[in-house]
Amino acid sequence: MLGNIFGNLEERQEELKKKLESIQLESSVMDGAIIVKANAKREILDILIDSEKIDVNDNEQLQDLLVTAVNDVISMASEAERNESEKLISEIMPPGLGGLGNLFGK
Repeated sequence: MLGNIFGNLEERQEELKKKLESIQLESSVMDGAIIVKANAKREILDILIDSEKIDVNDNEQLQDLLVTAVNDVISMASEAERNESEKLISEIMPPGLGGLGNLFGK
């Protein structure tokens, strides 16, 4: 019976996974000197470094900017994942129990 109430949870989780893979995110630092592209599944897809905007021989600066851009895109991915998960929860909740989605916090 719970399977009927919550729908096919495994199928919904697979849909969520595919949705997260399809959401493309991008973080840019120093006016595009470094661009990190990822998806909402928290997978880094690409890192672009514009050597005309940054001294690639300055390892410390390069590392700091990469860490900043990667952390930023991971944060964006976490937010996107939270939003999509909340949508999924609200879709599978039986009528009248939609407010239970707030139990998971924001």
